[in-house]
Amino acid sequence: MFYIGIDLGGTHIAAGVTDSAGRILARDSTPTRAERPYQAVIADMAACALSALDQSGHSLEEVAALGVGIPGIAQNDRGVVIFCTNLGWEQVPLREELQRYIDKPVFIDNDATLAGLAESMAGVSRGASSSVFLTLGTGVGGGIIFDGKPWTGAHGVASELGHLTLALDGVPCTCGKDGCLERYCSATALIRLAKEALAERPDSQMLRLAGSPEGIDGKLVIDCARAGDPAALAAFERYTRYLALAINTIVSFIDPQMIVLGGGISQAGAFLLDAVRAKIPQYLMFKTMPFGRVELAVLGNSAGIIGAAMLGKVLKEGESL
Repeated sequence: MFYIGIDLGGTHIAAGVTDSAGRILARDSTPTRAERPYQAVIADMAACALSALDQSGHSLEEVAALGVGIPGIAQNDRGVVIFCTNLGWEQVPLREELQRYIDKPVFIDNDATLAGLAESMAGVSRGASSSVFLTLGTGVGGGIIFDGKPWTGAHGVASELGHLTLALDGVPCTCGKDGCLERYCSATALIRLAKEALAERPDSQMLRLAGSPEGIDGKLVIDCARAGDPAALAAFERYTRYLALAINTIVSFIDPQMIVLGGGISQAGAFLLDAVRAKIPQYLMFKTMPFGRVELAVLGNSAGIIGAAMLGKVLKEGESL
């Protein structure tokens, strides 16, 4: 059997057909145009999925299930999107609408959770009995995988790791709280830390290359830190300390076999990974305590499609037990 995965983003919809191992056989994409009513967006999701299916050479009869990754929170038992902030969706009956076009079992989950599921089934954490995925982008998303299945808790919010409180009375977050993990471990946070470092080191290479503080992005900070720029290094050191502290919180609470770092910041590769790995022991309960391997994600932009498709596989098989 085959599976359809749809990755719903704020700017693009991506859909693909995979085999049971998560290998993508065909894919397609289309602009989201999120300003439209949700019914129009869902119609395009279905059309994109059916286009990918046509390109794969397989028929709808061969498809076992369809999974959807959303940038928000869903309730799978009802097939409803509780909310997607950047789409303006609230209480959207996604399963019901999608099944108007594709009459197959439909399963829904958070996109970061599904990226973690993709890595656990076809990526770097394949074979791990438990893993936690952190996507380090504009914000911080999370995915918790136990025994090959995503864990989102009783109310669908267990994977919202970016909104763990990391600092009491800390930097205000877009969620309305203060001190959330994503205000210290996201690309946005790294840029803020770099701008703060410029106050003491205005002769920084970052400023010369960017032209102004507004021109600084995460890649520039990392490139300049790698080159030894003092301001960039100071920001990068603070950033990796916060990330190591966040990982320690995960280790203390979940103790996963593996922690996987994805998202734009993970493109820093070994420079990021080595710095974070070196700092984690100082935050452990005792310094010689074993903890899960920290690795970089490997599936890149394909993770959304693969994870959504594999959600369909995992949950459809679970229904059959």
